[in-house]
Amino acid sequence: MSTQARKPTKLPLDETLVAEAHELGLDVADAAEAGIAHAVRAEKERRWKIENADAIQADNDYVAKHGLPLAKYRHG
Repeated sequence: MSTQARKPTKLPLDETLVAEAHELGLDVADAAEAGIAHAVRAEKERRWKIENADAIQADNDYVAKHGLPLAKYRHG
């Protein structure tokens, strides 16, 4: 999956799930890595939204009061 260095890690995983993944020809390590990467992205996004909530709200308030900047140039 990644070209970066990989660290061997022991993870307790549901045996039935692992067996099912093998039956389907899935690479469990790649699937686990993809799942962790997804969780990391989602958590970073969640935290960014919290950290920037005031700026996001201020922008939304501006648009609600004044409309979209350059709206007069939009087509459709």
